[in-house]
Amino acid sequence: MTEEDKLLEHLKSEVYKEQAFKTLLKLYKERLYWHIRHIVKTHADADDVLQNTFIKVYKGIDNFKGESKLFSWMYRIATNEAITFINKKARRLNVSNEEIQSHAIRNLESDVYFEGDDIQLKLQRAIATLPEKQQLVFNMKYFEDIKYKDMSEILDTSEGALKASYHIAVKKIESYLINN
Repeated sequence: MTEEDKLLEHLKSEVYKEQAFKTLLKLYKERLYWHIRHIVKTHADADDVLQNTFIKVYKGIDNFKGESKLFSWMYRIATNEAITFINKKARRLNVSNEEIQSHAIRNLESDVYFEGDDIQLKLQRAIATLPEKQQLVFNMKYFEDIKYKDMSEILDTSEGALKASYHIAVKKIESYLINN
């Protein structure tokens, strides 16, 4: 029995659930935070989405069938929560998702939790010009170094399509950085 299997067993047990969930938080909180942060851009929004993600994980753990890794399942929830968050925010403000991202990137400059320099800001602007799926693939590969196999489980897309998306995203980002 692997460590993940043991953790999963404890997460589904009434006796050990609370302790196992604390372990799960400790193991994945930071990785999921940064994954979400790359999508929503700001610390406050990332915190909100992370909290919603862990609530969904906690409530839905009994329905997890183990057809993918626990990590992949949680990343999928985090990704969906982040995208839903951006979509809701865009609808609420009656603007496009692209405008939400542009606004978030402009706010990065004044975000005390953003430690990047001008180059990082320019990279974030370039990433924001990509279609949603390419942004996800680029962020997951470039910033988080997630393997295509794991990404395939998270995004429910073939490895070949993900590699193509990443390659196209890199070309677009290079072009943006050269021309802007």
